[in-house]
Amino acid sequence: MAGQQETLRLEGIVKRFGALTALNGVDLHLNKGEVLGLIGDNGAGKSTLIKIITGFHRPDGGTILIDARPVVLKSVSQARTLGIETVYQDLALINELSVYHNMFLNSEVTFPPLRLLNNREMKKRTARYIEDIGVNIPSIDTQVARLSGGQRQAIAVARSVYSKAHILLLDEPLAAMGAKEGAQILDFIARLKQDGDVSMILIAHNYAHVFEVCDRVNLLQRGQITYDKPTSESSVEELTELVVAEYRQARTGRDAAS
Repeated sequence: MAGQQETLRLEGIVKRFGALTALNGVDLHLNKGEVLGLIGDNGAGKSTLIKIITGFHRPDGGTILIDARPVVLKSVSQARTLGIETVYQDLALINELSVYHNMFLNSEVTFPPLRLLNNREMKKRTARYIEDIGVNIPSIDTQVARLSGGQRQAIAVARSVYSKAHILLLDEPLAAMGAKEGAQILDFIARLKQDGDVSMILIAHNYAHVFEVCDRVNLLQRGQITYDKPTSESSVEELTELVVAEYRQARTGRDAAS
């Protein structure tokens, strides 16, 4: 991906929580239209890193550049104005609301100047978005609480994409899904990549998913990016061996201390 325009760059990002250093000088870049796979063991700092990019956490050190311009992300809403959207594992959906109301949560379509909800337009757009993503949902009038985990995840992904995100962060988007629903979301990510309008960071535990849709993979270990390769030059076996080696090293350290 050399020579491509960068849409996001992190340089020397540090984040501490009291005596714990969660991120210790993270360097990461994301090219325009690229899908970057971010992997690492539980507690490696993946979710902390994502929350820094979304403005939820302020880093204790380092620089964030968006489209080659340094920025200080002070809030999630500010990050959204810059085109950064996130789909978290907990989804941030409201169970009691319908599919189409969740799709436009905090960005409702209204009739000016009275600000009355334009439910017909929101239904129309939601039906189109759901059709585009390829996931079967009983009705856009259905309460989200009645949907499966995979259907809920599909709504969260579609909502972020159609909010005109330029940078989309996907934190374990397939965790709640069965094989069929997961394949549909992977197909949707692949179609987004073809369009080239959205750059994505995909956090995944399943390395096969990374190699199916990602252009490049980063491994986060002990608060640092220790591995950065195009997926075409890597393999599931190589990544597995790196993670197993980290586990062995940690176990040896615990045994020596005891």
